[in-house]
Amino acid sequence: MFHHTHPYEPYIPENATKLIVGTLPPPRFTKGQFKEGDVDFCYGSRDGLLWIVLDTIFELDLKFETSQEAIRQRKNFLKQRGIGICDMVESSRREKVDASDLGMQEVELRNMIGILKENPKIETLLFTGGNSKNGPEYFFRRHLKKIGSDIRLKVISNEVPRVHQFILDGRLIKTVSLTAPSGSANRAIGSMELYKQLKQKDKAFNTIDFRVMQYKEWF
Repeated sequence: MFHHTHPYEPYIPENATKLIVGTLPPPRFTKGQFKEGDVDFCYGSRDGLLWIVLDTIFELDLKFETSQEAIRQRKNFLKQRGIGICDMVESSRREKVDASDLGMQEVELRNMIGILKENPKIETLLFTGGNSKNGPEYFFRRHLKKIGSDIRLKVISNEVPRVHQFILDGRLIKTVSLTAPSGSANRAIGSMELYKQLKQKDKAFNTIDFRVMQYKEWF
């Protein structure tokens, strides 16, 4: 069974007020076996859409290649915007070596509450996926149960993206469950009534445009 360990430590600038929270990069990142177009950094898979969406929103002119310059560009953006990245999963086991969240077994979670206590400026968690099994919101809720926390997520909005809030040591923290920046989420987007309406108005409107519209509000 493949031991899928997270290849990156949390990247949290001192000025971070927002934290991007996912699960694990594809196994090839753990192995250091990059494909052309991969970036050796968080969300660096050439198949992922997070940096494409952010590049579109902020006109970053990012490089999509396995180079130090590509890493530097992303780190500079995160520092300038006060955004950190800390995925929920430290490691998992896999029978099939792929990037499926559902394929993760014996999952070891990061101590997100401890990390939030160490970074008191963070006020928003941006989950790159929802509460479906083995998604980042799902694992955050599981983490709260595991540590015996009395923290409860209060629903602010049940519309996509779902928004919750909770209190940590008297501090209000919001969570936003964004539509996942992966190709597998495109089918879910296609079934959303809002997407259908926007597509009907503009035939050129696509799933990346939908994410740009959604992410822009929160980033």
